[in-house]
Amino acid sequence: MKILVVGGGGREHAIVKKLSESKKNPKIYVAPGNAGTEEIATNIAISVTDFDSLVDFAKNEKIDLTVIGMDDPLVGGIVDRFEKNGLRVFGPRKNAAILEGSKAFSKELMKKYGIPTADYENFNDPQKALKYLKGADYPIVLKADGLALGKGVLICKNFEEAKTGIEELMIDKSFGDAGNTVVIEEFLEGREVSVLSFVDGTHYALMTSAQDHKRANDGDKGLNTGGMGTFSPSPFYTKEIDRYCREHIYQKTVDAMRAEGREFKGIIFYGLMLTKSGVKVLEYNARFGDPETQVVLPRMENDIIDVFEACIDGHLDKIDLKFKDNAAVCVVLASKGYPLKYERGKKISGLENFEGKNDIFAFHAGTKRVNGDVLTNGGRVLGIAATAPTLKEARNKAYEATKLINFENKYMRNDIGISIDSYD
Repeated sequence: MKILVVGGGGREHAIVKKLSESKKNPKIYVAPGNAGTEEIATNIAISVTDFDSLVDFAKNEKIDLTVIGMDDPLVGGIVDRFEKNGLRVFGPRKNAAILEGSKAFSKELMKKYGIPTADYENFNDPQKALKYLKGADYPIVLKADGLALGKGVLICKNFEEAKTGIEELMIDKSFGDAGNTVVIEEFLEGREVSVLSFVDGTHYALMTSAQDHKRANDGDKGLNTGGMGTFSPSPFYTKEIDRYCREHIYQKTVDAMRAEGREFKGIIFYGLMLTKSGVKVLEYNARFGDPETQVVLPRMENDIIDVFEACIDGHLDKIDLKFKDNAAVCVVLASKGYPLKYERGKKISGLENFEGKNDIFAFHAGTKRVNGDVLTNGGRVLGIAATAPTLKEARNKAYEATKLINFENKYMRNDIGISIDSYD
């Protein structure tokens, strides 16, 4: 079986690793991949947004299944393009990927179908947004409507900060067209939890819960990033909360998309906030999270190819999704300066320490191989993950494993999963 994975980050490395463990013994290609995927698959130098070249490659190589890892190609309609060419592909079509591609759309969907979320207003005129903000309660949240690499969310403590935020998003266009529309949202207090689910258009199958750490610095301070670390499962995602979400959020979302003529097949990622007044949806993603995937897939027992195919064929209800009774923690090793300016091309040492291990993993995110050396090639460089019987043990093991890796300007948070100690 031949499989193509589209993407080149830590999430895609985790997907490729899981695919490589399949009993179907697939031959895996990754476009464009990184230095980590290169070790277990064949990297192809094609951009994730070069749909024509990706389709041509899949047709010429007789690829049996393509898995889309990243948001940009999904929102851009890559699944539609592959299907039009008779190619089998895992991921939502363009009209369904809008669930992530437009926060304004997802908020309107939740409002229409009674899915719990924060109060909000959508604006495409900066002056009207500023007028609204003058009478708003603070803190308040500004969200760029479109894709912004997980960074287009601003929490503003007062009107002056909000005004600066509107200028940044809507006038200066810090995130390009993503800021043409801005969602102004009530600030929710509580604990954030991520839940990923496989979806086949009608049915869903939940993966284990996880929790991300978005801020760049310890204590959840600093700028928003794509994610500085994760742990799974979340002890705060209780059976009671799970029951509530199954009744009021998960199936409702799948049914709402189908009712809107936007049948969703692929991954729906639910960003949830556990507030005093109940669970509310912060955001949807239309693909695996990064770095959530790096702690969720190592715990999954199923052959992932079987699950992908069940989603495509509408038979997900026939899959008994199972996860190990253990825990996982991932600590992101970043380039100093991320998410702003940082240097690339620094030599990475110590990766050989992870070879042959089944409880610690070095998931490559921003890396490349040059003349036999692995070099840094992005803001988030590696995700150092570990599994263990408890969250505390997994965290200790992951942080010990970070000491095995060295590169100039290495940076990481030192408090990933600290909040879980009293729950072990």
